[in-house]
Amino acid sequence: MTGGALLRVRRLPLDTGRENVAFLSARCQALRPEVFRGFSRVAISDGAATLIASLATMDHGDILEPDELGLGEPAFRRFGRPEGAQVSLAPAVPPESLDAVRRKIAGQTLRPDELGAIIGDLAAYRYSDIEVTAFLVGAAGFLSSEELLSLTRAMADAGTRLHWERLMVVDKHCIGGTSMIVVPIVAAHGLVMPKTSSRAITSPAGTADTMEVLARVDLDIGDMRRVVETCNACLVWGGHVRLSPADDVLIGVERPLGIDTRELMVASILSKKLAAGSTHLLIDIPVGPHAKVRDGHDAMRLRKLFEFLGDRLNLAIDVAVTDGRQPIGRGIGPVLEARDVMAVLARAPDAPADLREKSLRLAGRVLENDPMLRGGAGYARAAELLDSGAAMAAMQRIIDAQGPPPAQATLGRLTREVVAPHEGVVAGIDNLRLNRLARLAGAPVAKGAGIELFRRIGDRVARGEPLYRLYASEPFEFEFAGAAAERDNGYEIGAA
Repeated sequence: MTGGALLRVRRLPLDTGRENVAFLSARCQALRPEVFRGFSRVAISDGAATLIASLATMDHGDILEPDELGLGEPAFRRFGRPEGAQVSLAPAVPPESLDAVRRKIAGQTLRPDELGAIIGDLAAYRYSDIEVTAFLVGAAGFLSSEELLSLTRAMADAGTRLHWERLMVVDKHCIGGTSMIVVPIVAAHGLVMPKTSSRAITSPAGTADTMEVLARVDLDIGDMRRVVETCNACLVWGGHVRLSPADDVLIGVERPLGIDTRELMVASILSKKLAAGSTHLLIDIPVGPHAKVRDGHDAMRLRKLFEFLGDRLNLAIDVAVTDGRQPIGRGIGPVLEARDVMAVLARAPDAPADLREKSLRLAGRVLENDPMLRGGAGYARAAELLDSGAAMAAMQRIIDAQGPPPAQATLGRLTREVVAPHEGVVAGIDNLRLNRLARLAGAPVAKGAGIELFRRIGDRVARGEPLYRLYASEPFEFEFAGAAAERDNGYEIGAA
């Protein structure tokens, strides 16, 4: 409490990203804003709940009354109190777990309880972005095997833990994706696969972004259970059900900084699968010069790390190392990728053959977990379910159960074809560059933005022949993406 003064909560339509931000009017008489300028964070409390936030002052305008405390959208949502609720303001006491962060930066090994305290404070948004960065730098420097195990468990325990009344709950994670075909195939077979996925952070489309072209993905836990009980599976956004919420905080800071170690990536993936109640997990690791995993040696080290943690966490893990030299399918971006998925499920004659084949192979490996299926029969069973239309029917049931998407998504109206500068053979495709171009075009926020591929590795091309088509919805994004494609189109054209 600060002198017993109370303020009224006011919801402000401001997206402040990951951080909780509160706003105080410069005209406030009850609490002078300058009193708090020496403190980086404040504690907002109504006696029952407390929220830690950064404090900003509104110097001009009449947006806030003198007796109001404005909360940005993330802070208002996390505080969970209605507008008009009376709260007090006080300088926030720094989390005790920051002492453990400092020891980690100094190279010391942390105990399980210390890592648990750090993750608990992260999940409660008690850390500023600078403090999150400090922990990431310390963890990226060195994590012992036991620390990694404790970190993964703490991340899984910090949010919702789902439990399914099934002996086997299968799941799949791809470091770049075929889930929307694998999930309905597995569901049609009868295995349970509650698939939670992320929205894109640095890519032009996460599985949740693509599925949202077809159906609602922001389901709560009750709706998620209902869909799984009805359809054997779901394809939903994991952020809405708070699976490993500390991971979302860490990812939001580590990706822009380029902090992406094997250990942190494995903890991120397995903590969410553990929280989702999975018992059997397939990990797909695409390998290629422009993929996240560049060569076979790195893939082997990553596989062993997954297997080590899987054994200790009682997760049966199967790791598939696949070809990541070029994009799978023809589309990059939510609408284009959803179109590819539905073409494969509908057995369309022009469906991308590479997407179909990889999806069948991965689905077959998931199906091999079924003790009633003969060994080696997974691929044939997956193909049977796809070719008979059973997988498409399962996908339609999932779409119907999850409900319609929040808005209809269509392809961007602005298009531009990027052509080969000279004759030759496609010798290489820079996946990361194409992803960057699709994001410049507006994906995934603009679901119809992206890239439609025409040529793949090994194809002969003539000078001026289209390599791919850019789609955008807004003129300025269209111009950005087109100019960037002129500088570097992401294709290597070798001698004919």
